[in-house]
Amino acid sequence: MSRLRPLLLLLFATVGALLAGAVPVSAHAALTGSDPQQGSVVQEAPDQVSLTFSEKVAVSDGSVRVYDPKGKEADTGEVTDLGGNSYAVGLHSGLPDGTFTVTYQVVSADSHPVSGAFTFSVGAPSKTTVAVPEQGAGGGLVGGLYGFARYLSYAGFILLVGGATFVLACWQRGAGVRPVQRVVVAGWLTLTTATLAMLLLRGAYTGSGKFGDVFDLDLLGQVLQTKAGAALVSRLLLLAAAALFIAVLFGAYARRDEKTEGAEETEGVEETERAEETERAEETERAEETERAENAEETRGHGPAATAAAGTASSADDPVSRDDAGTDDDAAPEHHDPSLHRDLTFGLAVGGGVVATGLAASWAMAEHASTGIQTGISMPLDVVHLLAVAAWLGGLATLLVALFRAPVGAQIETGAVRRFSRLAFGSVLVLAVTGIYQSWRQVGSWSALTGTSYGQLLLVKIGLVAVLVGIAWISRRWTSQLAEAPAAPEAPAGQEKEAAEEKEPVVARAVVGSTQATGEGAERAAQLARQRAAVASAREKRLRDADPGRTGLRRSVLAEAGVAVVLLAVTTVLTATEPGRTVEEAEAAKAAVTQQDETSGALALDMSFDTGGKNGQGVARLQIDPARVGANEMHVYVQGPDGKPIDVPEVKVAFTLEAKKIGPLPVVPERVTTGHWTASGVQVPMAGDWKIEMTVRTSDIDQVTVSKNAQIG
Repeated sequence: MSRLRPLLLLLFATVGALLAGAVPVSAHAALTGSDPQQGSVVQEAPDQVSLTFSEKVAVSDGSVRVYDPKGKEADTGEVTDLGGNSYAVGLHSGLPDGTFTVTYQVVSADSHPVSGAFTFSVGAPSKTTVAVPEQGAGGGLVGGLYGFARYLSYAGFILLVGGATFVLACWQRGAGVRPVQRVVVAGWLTLTTATLAMLLLRGAYTGSGKFGDVFDLDLLGQVLQTKAGAALVSRLLLLAAAALFIAVLFGAYARRDEKTEGAEETEGVEETERAEETERAEETERAEETERAENAEETRGHGPAATAAAGTASSADDPVSRDDAGTDDDAAPEHHDPSLHRDLTFGLAVGGGVVATGLAASWAMAEHASTGIQTGISMPLDVVHLLAVAAWLGGLATLLVALFRAPVGAQIETGAVRRFSRLAFGSVLVLAVTGIYQSWRQVGSWSALTGTSYGQLLLVKIGLVAVLVGIAWISRRWTSQLAEAPAAPEAPAGQEKEAAEEKEPVVARAVVGSTQATGEGAERAAQLARQRAAVASAREKRLRDADPGRTGLRRSVLAEAGVAVVLLAVTTVLTATEPGRTVEEAEAAKAAVTQQDETSGALALDMSFDTGGKNGQGVARLQIDPARVGANEMHVYVQGPDGKPIDVPEVKVAFTLEAKKIGPLPVVPERVTTGHWTASGVQVPMAGDWKIEMTVRTSDIDQVTVSKNAQIG
């Protein structure tokens, strides 16, 4: 175990560092349209700006802001719901011409923050002083802390529910084993602390992203009125009930379990003692009959006086007479009804099941399962999925602790290990069924499985589960080879005598040292105590390692636990990633909006690029208006994989009409703001199928040229 603890701490620290330094969560609701449209040029300033999202979002006053070219607020601040998935903010009158910047920060239906920005122009494009923040909602220090708290909440839930399930369903005697108790209590403490932290961080996480807003009570009050806030408060209330459950499980239940086992052992001992006592009584009776016969012989030989003396002696030595004269000091043992123990077990199982289901529902009702298609099916299945995960991985963690930390006299029995093996197998089957359904629901297509971040993370998760199941199969093989758990060893009489002789001088030295207040005696006593503890620990380890099947099982379970920690981290990131189905639906909606307008003749093209360097992936959107022969307005929008604008050092465009051998005609647009480049008066000499090449440079040495063909004119 001395090697186990540093290994697990290192693994948890690594996962925590990865989560704390992770990129902000992806949007779970995408902007699919706006009026005015992104990059459009209107002749007069509109009365309002409307935004349409791929799903319902939560908005508040100030969620949508509009800034004029000088960076002044041009909106009224009041956001109205237009119905469907559209929202609008009013604009002031008398606005100047130029490029306006729209920023939005809302919360998706599955409780994740969504932010972004785009521009439109009044009259003609112009330079703007508005700086779009590179850090969106859900990023920075607050985002990292919130992500780590989410990871800890999942881990705490798994330890709490899985540990309690392991005790009730597999190893009831484990309720009295301290290391097992610590697992369940640690799960409760972790989940409670993480939930409180998420409740405090929630306002800053979905809002300003500033750590100073964590303790803003007004912001906390707003959070409590949201779906996510209600789910977190419900979780805290359920954790209060879970604390009572733990107190009963490790209090009255553990004591009754010990008494039941003790009563059974006492009953067996008493039966043995009664049999031995009966045998001794029979031997005594035979001896007395022999003695009376001999006394009778002597009496006939010595007369009445001897007879009286013999009778007096016989009465004095008669054990039956002594028993009749005395009293029985041994009280009858207390009777423990096994049915009471079974009833308490059933009650704990029902009560604990209700609490565990409620805790799982606090996730299902506020995250992915609560939005999208078939929510009436997905939410109950998500609860079942979470409970199966807890039963498997939480039970695995408890088994690991029992194998490594349980005292020799309280080692887990082979039957308990086999019962958990069956429980884990059933949990894996449940996970397979519910996981396949949830994967189909969140991904929807093979292209989303391989072409979106959610699908790629899902493939990683499936691979880790496959590895975990493979190691579990090895563990099942070791389980079939297990011998019975070693009993607490009894020291031979000689060793007991030596230990007693050794103890006396140690105690004497301690007493002398305390009387004379000499530092050497106390130091020597402490050294001897450490040596005896080390010897006892080494002796327990030898006894644990005596069964090769148990040793192999410990190693395989340790490997399972390591993979489970990484799997939990991937799952945490997956729940904060936009589902693949949502990504494809949003892209389809954007494509429909940005297709060539038959009336105006505007053209929009999306070109994916990858320069091969750091932060070298993204999408460049080219818009040409009116896409006719003559002068045209051109806009280029450069976005990262998450759909947010990114800055690149240089963007160049070239037009080639290969059929007429015209071009390439170079165009170098000017940067307007983050991720937005524009050029006016782009001349298209004749109509035709033009090849449009775009060169994107993301660093001093990393650049790439991508191209598409489009009909212009």
